[in-house]
Amino acid sequence: MASGSSETMGSAAEDATAQIARLRSQVEALMKDRITPAVADAAGRAESAVYGAAGTVRDQAEVISTRVREQPLLAILVAAGIGYILGRATR
Repeated sequence: MASGSSETMGSAAEDATAQIARLRSQVEALMKDRITPAVADAAGRAESAVYGAAGTVRDQAEVISTRVREQPLLAILVAAGIGYILGRATR
């Protein structure tokens, strides 16, 4: 009787091991087919958004820089006005 129950336990352990191996392969297939491409796509979108925003900021900085060079007195007056308003607002 002891050998019969040990065979049953051994068989159950082999079945559990086989099920774990099947589950592992299914998870790996899902990772390869679905998760990895989705993560790569999200990373690509985030990267393009960051570079797009950086380009926009760079373009705006260039526009402002050009205007300051063209009209330095106006730039100084605007900066002084903004400084005065912020100074009054923080008191």
